[in-house]
Amino acid sequence: MSKKVQVHVGSLDDIGQRFVSAWHRLECGERVRERHITFPSLSSMMSALSEKRLELLREVHREPAPSVKALADRLGRDYKRVHEDVETLTASGLIQRDGGHVSARYDAISAEMRL
Repeated sequence: MSKKVQVHVGSLDDIGQRFVSAWHRLECGERVRERHITFPSLSSMMSALSEKRLELLREVHREPAPSVKALADRLGRDYKRVHEDVETLTASGLIQRDGGHVSARYDAISAEMRL
């Protein structure tokens, strides 16, 4: 089964509305298996999902890395920059770190921005 995360630009009200909607669907007996990440602005989402960070995300999805250093070596990039990217993606919930191990649990990212 494919794991998908939905990435949004929105407010706390938007997050609350998604929560209430999921709660009501659960009360009606529907199975709700959604994963959401909400950024406060388009610029923050675009910053977190830069081209280099998406490349990194694809790489750790393809093959988890035993460490940030190993990942930087594999990508042929500077350790400091890769470490910053890993920290940003970890803080946003798009990658996981277990000890030094770096992995990505999602198979797909779907982005949405309401007007």
